[in-house]
Amino acid sequence: MKTKMNSFLRLRFIMVNCFFLFTGSAFAVDLNSDSETYKNLVTVFQELRLLEQPTGKNGVPDFSVARMKNVNQQLHEYQKRFSAIDTSGWMLEQKIDYELVRAEMNGLDFNIRVLKPWQRDPAYYVLLWTEQSDTPSHEGPVCHAAIELWEYAFPLSVDDEKKLAAQLKIIPLLLEQARINLTGNARDLWVNGINNIKIQASDLDDLAKKTEGSGNEFHTALTNAKNATISFGEWLEEKLPSKNGPSGIGKENYTWYLRHVLLVPLSWEEEVSLLQREIARAFASLELERHHNRNLPPLKAVSTPEEYNLLADQSVTHLMKFLKEQEILPVRDFMEPALRKHLGSFQAEEKRNFFSKMMHYDPLQLYTHATHWFDLARMNNDPHSSPIRRTALPYNIWVSRSEGLATGVEELFMHSGLYDNNPRSKELVWVMLAFRCARGLASLYVHANEISVQQAREYQVEWTPAEWKISDPKLIVFEQQLYLRQPGYGPSYVTGKYLVERLMKDRSRQVGENFQIMNFFDEMYGAGMIPVSLIRWQLTGMNDEIRDINKSK
Repeated sequence: MKTKMNSFLRLRFIMVNCFFLFTGSAFAVDLNSDSETYKNLVTVFQELRLLEQPTGKNGVPDFSVARMKNVNQQLHEYQKRFSAIDTSGWMLEQKIDYELVRAEMNGLDFNIRVLKPWQRDPAYYVLLWTEQSDTPSHEGPVCHAAIELWEYAFPLSVDDEKKLAAQLKIIPLLLEQARINLTGNARDLWVNGINNIKIQASDLDDLAKKTEGSGNEFHTALTNAKNATISFGEWLEEKLPSKNGPSGIGKENYTWYLRHVLLVPLSWEEEVSLLQREIARAFASLELERHHNRNLPPLKAVSTPEEYNLLADQSVTHLMKFLKEQEILPVRDFMEPALRKHLGSFQAEEKRNFFSKMMHYDPLQLYTHATHWFDLARMNNDPHSSPIRRTALPYNIWVSRSEGLATGVEELFMHSGLYDNNPRSKELVWVMLAFRCARGLASLYVHANEISVQQAREYQVEWTPAEWKISDPKLIVFEQQLYLRQPGYGPSYVTGKYLVERLMKDRSRQVGENFQIMNFFDEMYGAGMIPVSLIRWQLTGMNDEIRDINKSK
């Protein structure tokens, strides 16, 4: 049964969208509102997206001092145009779009003033990406000339071979420019960047094996890209002894980025307090769950590929049946196929990292987090009507919603009964929460320059529940580097979860006894892949978080 409140919201949504006639990258807005001023916002948004991707000759990104100075000057002009837009009379959804554009401008401003990945971070010049991210776009700063190798099918078609060859030709030119641009002194970023360049060289080797029958133009482009990558790695090694500065951005900058780019209404100190509370809750809950289950047989890992495939299939079937029958999420036809493309595969015990180990005990826990794939499928199959919300926001502005919801449902589904037939699996939920808190806290201390990245890795291992401590160093190396490169990402799983829970509290108090979980998630999905603070404004009408963010410095 739909509540009167939600019936009204649905009717309002339908009525509003009757005014929306959209094609391509623009759409018409309510003619009774200041549609021309909203069109001005869309124009600023579209031009800003072009400004964020400075490209020079031959399609090579240009991050030279002169070009970035010019970008900064243009940004100031866009900020003036943005501030001059009159939002009076706008619908709530349009005002939220306005805040999204403000966040994008703040993201570019922060990149130029503080983060400066083209100057401080050698990993920014890695272009080859072999796997798809489960988030709306890449986690962390990624050059816009990135080569999404996972999008290609091998053997390459004639057109794809030509396209990929053109992309590979950019690598030597960009790496030559990088030797001029990289003047930063962030040692941890430099060390980790060397490793990323080595990985690109290895990936280019693998690509060569997949494309042995390719033409001369492709072969030459690939060879030049590999040689340039190896040479660049050697240059980074030569410069390493001179790099001795901190890589963290400091508490004040971190808090500014949280509030004004990610639109998370917290500070560095508040995130530390929240994660410390959550890690204590995770460890305590884990021990209580173990005590409750003490007379049950322990979980047993699958030992063959056949057992893994059967368990994976059963887990997805159980999850989708649970979501539909218990009316948790609005289930769409494209959701299960999207998840089944990412079931993982059997691995020998000695090769399993933290996540793959958990997958071999019970993949259901990680399949709940894999609602990420539901999000991506929804963005592809049912894109948002707003041109500003239709595609992934830059600077990981989406992170509180994307990682927060994916993490939040791990515990929410458990409380809703997902593991009632297998209580031992509840223990894994608390293990995962403790693990996420440990790596998030470590990243916070790194950004405060209180510990090094190596110490952060040690901290992450130390505060992972004993029998789940990580044996594969590649995972923690990757994670702590990502969180150093992208402020706010490490804690976002837990802080985003908290913001989703707080939103559920606010919405349920508004709706009262007629509150329904499925309606709540339907509303969340309908708002798009935007920060939870803005979703809260759209669902509840409460704009106090955004108002306070805009008042803060």
